[in-house]
Amino acid sequence: MIKKQRTKLGKKDSQLVIRINSKERDEFVSLCEDLDSSAARELRKFIRRFVAEHKAVN
Repeated sequence: MIKKQRTKLGKKDSQLVIRINSKERDEFVSLCEDLDSSAARELRKFIRRFVAEHKAVN
């Protein structure tokens, strides 16, 4: 059987550790699940958008 390969933006080889209020975290994770997504996926999207927007300004 041939595995379907997905194109990735890049290998995920690093972690970012943040401290956040547990209530905010729980609400965020719950909302992500309701939207059929993950917290990590949404944070990666946010970071990519943030970097792209601010690169354009500089």
